[in-house]
Amino acid sequence: MAPEERADPGRPGTVSHVHEDAVVTRPADPSEAQVLGDLALRSKAHWGYSPEFLEACRGELSYGPSQMESPDWKFAVAEIAAAVVAFYALERVSTSDFELAALFVEPARIGQGIGRLLMSHAEHQAARLGGKVLTIQSDPHAAGFYRAVGAVPVGTRESASIPGRWLPVFSVRLACSGAA
Repeated sequence: MAPEERADPGRPGTVSHVHEDAVVTRPADPSEAQVLGDLALRSKAHWGYSPEFLEACRGELSYGPSQMESPDWKFAVAEIAAAVVAFYALERVSTSDFELAALFVEPARIGQGIGRLLMSHAEHQAARLGGKVLTIQSDPHAAGFYRAVGAVPVGTRESASIPGRWLPVFSVRLACSGAA
C-alpha cells in the first residue's frame, strides 16, 4: 500500500490512502450487526440512490447475530482508531465456493485503499477455508473496483432487492491454502 497521505477535506476529489498499519482487520462481533447494516446503507447511499431505493435494499443489507454466528458465514471489519470503517461478509455456498455477500466502506473512507485491503483479506479467508472460487454480485458503481482487484466478469444476476434490476457478477479463482 502507498505511504500515508492525507486528503484535504476542502479539496473534493483528492485521493488519500490510509497506511495499512493504521487499519486493524478483525472478525466482526455479532453484537455489531446493526452497525454493519447501517454502514452498508450509508455506503450504498454514497452512489446517489434515492431513499426509496435504499429502503428496498434494507432487508438485503441487514444482518443479524444468528447469521453472523453461522458456520456458513464469515464477517470481518476494518477499524481505524477503534472505529469500524468497513466490513465484508463471506458466505459459503458449497465445499469449494464462497460468495462475497458484502463489502462496504464508510463513504468518507472510499478511495483510501481499505476496500482493496478487505478484498485481499476476504480472498485469503475463503482460500484458508478451502475455497477455490469467490463469486461477487456487484453494485454497478463497484464494478470498476472489482475489475481493478482482479475479479473477472462472468455474467449478471437479478437483484434480490429490486426485481428487474440486473447486476454484474464477477469471479475470482482462489489459491487454496488448506481447509480450516
